[in-house]
Amino acid sequence: MAKKDNKDRKNKNKEKIISKYTAKTADKYELYQLSVQSPEPDVAFLAKVYKKERGEPANHFREDFCGTGLLSAEWVKQSNKHTAEGFDLDPECIEWGLKNIYADMGKDAERMTFHQKDVRTPSNKKPDITAAQNFSYWILKTREELKDYFTKTYNDLSEKGVFVMDAHGGPESYQEMEEESEIEAGFTYVWDQDWFSPVTHEARLYIHFRFEDGTQMKKAFRYDWRVWSIPEIKDILKEVGYSKIDAYWEGTDEDGESGNGIYKKTKYGEADLSWVCYIVAVK
Repeated sequence: MAKKDNKDRKNKNKEKIISKYTAKTADKYELYQLSVQSPEPDVAFLAKVYKKERGEPANHFREDFCGTGLLSAEWVKQSNKHTAEGFDLDPECIEWGLKNIYADMGKDAERMTFHQKDVRTPSNKKPDITAAQNFSYWILKTREELKDYFTKTYNDLSEKGVFVMDAHGGPESYQEMEEESEIEAGFTYVWDQDWFSPVTHEARLYIHFRFEDGTQMKKAFRYDWRVWSIPEIKDILKEVGYSKIDAYWEGTDEDGESGNGIYKKTKYGEADLSWVCYIVAVK
């Protein structure tokens, strides 16, 4: 499976369209949304997991490392009871989201608050769900840093709060390699695992975009991460006080390679060359 939300699984049996995208005309944040993010199924999963754990719906949502706030936008669209807060240090991402996502949302946009602040900052209102998606928390490279973040997340959640994050792994995640995915909109998404240290599990990664006219947008996004394992993450979550921690494994599509977007609770997972999962921590 790809180290993303596997948008390429939606591209099968689609007629090829003439692309409007080139390196000169494309917006990297739009390309990222088309390639990596899938807000509708993500919100559906979050809402379903919370109701399953708590027997009632979640209303207030917090999106850590929120970027443009796309996931929060999808959350608040559910009803006028649904509210959200997003935390990110990058003013460019936030400004893009306000201009290109929230400006057209009408009153729904009023139920989302951006914070240009560190994710360890408390929320205005204690969230029912806090999410850290797209492996963003891997920017925290030491155990002390990650434990500090998990502790602050635990303390910030409501009494019945649930913390949800994703993770990826498998032998391919440790290789220096490029993986290409053809995106239906008419361009190629490239996940570039540029460098990996087996001693520290630090990694340097890029996202590139290639276009049908032969141009490309190199290093549109850069990541400096530590590749954390599920047992490491679960052990720290347990230490800070979470009462229940589960992994939800993504199934495999009919092609035998791509993810199918369906996540089910698992005790052991599968020894895939590359896998993606959710980790759900219940307060």
